[in-house]
Amino acid sequence: MDFAPTEEQSAAQGLAARIFGDLSTPERLAVAGTATDAELWKELCAAGLTAAVEETGLLGLVLLLEEQGRTTAQVPFAASCAYGLLAVARHGTDEQRERLLPPLRDGTAVATGAFPARGGIRADGADADAGADTGAGADDDRGGGRLSGSVPYVPWLRDADLVLVPDREHRLWIVRTGDPGVLTEPVETTAPWSAARLVLDGAPGERLGGTGAYGAVLAAARTAFAGLQAGVCAGSLARAVAHVNTREQFGRPLSTKQGVLLRAADAHMDTEAIRVTAYEAAWRYDSGLPCGPQALTAAWWASEAGKRVVHAGQHLHGGTGADLDHPVHRHFLWGRQLDAYLGCGGEVLQELGDSLVKEGSE
Repeated sequence: MDFAPTEEQSAAQGLAARIFGDLSTPERLAVAGTATDAELWKELCAAGLTAAVEETGLLGLVLLLEEQGRTTAQVPFAASCAYGLLAVARHGTDEQRERLLPPLRDGTAVATGAFPARGGIRADGADADAGADTGAGADDDRGGGRLSGSVPYVPWLRDADLVLVPDREHRLWIVRTGDPGVLTEPVETTAPWSAARLVLDGAPGERLGGTGAYGAVLAAARTAFAGLQAGVCAGSLARAVAHVNTREQFGRPLSTKQGVLLRAADAHMDTEAIRVTAYEAAWRYDSGLPCGPQALTAAWWASEAGKRVVHAGQHLHGGTGADLDHPVHRHFLWGRQLDAYLGCGGEVLQELGDSLVKEGSE
């Protein structure tokens, strides 16, 4: 395994760090409230960072999402790339890639996903069973169908033009939010993710991929959001370190206290564990290797350890960390939201255990 970024990945990460650092400041975030930062999204797309993900792969996306997480920038980067650009690039037909990828690359279209599948979406229609798996990017006619059901919340759905929806059989469907039978009802989540409830009532859907596409997309998304959590944790810890280095108690910086040092050290190790497991899962995905268990491992670390880190970051700020307007509180909210979205630790661990038992019995 070689996690060293390529020249292209490093260049993209450096550019992302500059843009996020310049435009996702605490002052701008306070003005934005819970809304998406449309200006920042346009800047990122104009710089070619969304399009670059096709070339830099999932590992490149993880590196970019780390930079987003450091500033808790309110843009649908993870969702649109994991559920849109990478999913269509790997599992779409030639016609689907030609039609859907250009607007996803330049950001004029935003995608999200109703993942993971919870068994709530029913697919009906003569073509619902079309599209046996013939490999990534196969040119078979995957047909269409009608979808009904609901998903309690979908991140960034209020911004989305396309939604990748898995049905009860884990087949993937592309749904357009503007089509008849598609209803979105805004909901507020712990972090400001422009989420909404998705309700489908005989909505038209377009098949994407065949057998195995659901698992591959879910693994990519888990890895991407774990990378985002690595950045959230790194940003929280950086703020905490800066605070304890400058805040004095009894004439000495807080950073000289052994308890503070140990708490920060534990948070650093947790952050590194999230990062390296996300890198491994992304590297395997880009290399065409099985990555389901690795993605679950990254998701577990991001959920379980991420929660510890953002709690530590807020705690190390003392009373200041209790201020809801303080920038570190945003990292706390994002860390808790990502914990819930990835499965709250125990749920992910159970799925990982089940997958390992199944793998061992085969």
